[in-house]
Amino acid sequence: MGLLTPLAVRIGSIPWLPRYLSQIMWVDMMIQRVTRGRLTLLDIAGLPNMVLTVPGRKSGIPRSTPLLCVPYGDDILIAGSNFGGPKEPMWVKNIEAADEVMITFRRRDTAMTVRRLAGDERSAAWTHMVRTWPNFRLYEKRTDRQIKLFLLTPR
Repeated sequence: MGLLTPLAVRIGSIPWLPRYLSQIMWVDMMIQRVTRGRLTLLDIAGLPNMVLTVPGRKSGIPRSTPLLCVPYGDDILIAGSNFGGPKEPMWVKNIEAADEVMITFRRRDTAMTVRRLAGDERSAAWTHMVRTWPNFRLYEKRTDRQIKLFLLTPR
């Protein structure tokens, strides 16, 4: 966690923020472009993050998405929260169709296997994730769907 993490948590809890997701992503892409991939908005906020690269389920074209992630021992947890929006992010469908994904985490590219979590295992992972990003609780309240959690394990 960084000095700006409490501010990021406060900003992330603003109810109307999801309406500006495309603008936030644009700013993040500009930061990444200017810093040649060394910095993201999540880095500035002091939050763990990665870039998920997964083939499109229909096109097969690799798609890359920057995501907040939570280290979980040697593994990594990610959530298809979409800021608590009614629809899950597109990467969720792609990751469910893939056997393997690539991630860039701490400037290292790693092939990972993916497993969707359910039941008690999901509950334990959710509790762990909320410690890193408390706004996951808000996202859960904003939506009628259960937010999908995935465990990424190095191959």
